[in-house]
Amino acid sequence: MEKHTSTDGTTGEAQGSAASRTASLPILYIKPGCPWCHEVIDFLMSKGIGYEERDVLRDPEAMAEMRRKSGQTSAPTLDWNGKILADFGVAELKPFLRQQNVKFEDS
Repeated sequence: MEKHTSTDGTTGEAQGSAASRTASLPILYIKPGCPWCHEVIDFLMSKGIGYEERDVLRDPEAMAEMRRKSGQTSAPTLDWNGKILADFGVAELKPFLRQQNVKFEDS
C-alpha cells in the first residue's frame, strides 16, 4: 500500500488516528503494467491529488476489497469516500472528480 502526497504536502496524515488518516485518502486499485492505471496515476500526481494506491495483483485482500466494492476485477478502480469509479481512463476520471468537488486545472 502506497500513499501519494498532494502538492500542498497533505497526505491525510496530519490529524487523527492512523485509521482515520488512512480512511481520508481516496483509494486507487491498480494492476502493474496496466496502461490505464499508469495514465490515471500520472494525471493524479500531475494535479497534486493525493490517494492511497493498492496493487490488486500483489495483494489478494486488495483484490477482494475491489471486487466487493465495484462488482468486478478490472483496474483501475477508484473509491472516493464510498463513490466508486471502475475500469476507467482519464476521460472518465475528470468528470467524476468534478462531481466530488475536486478542483484542478484542465490542460
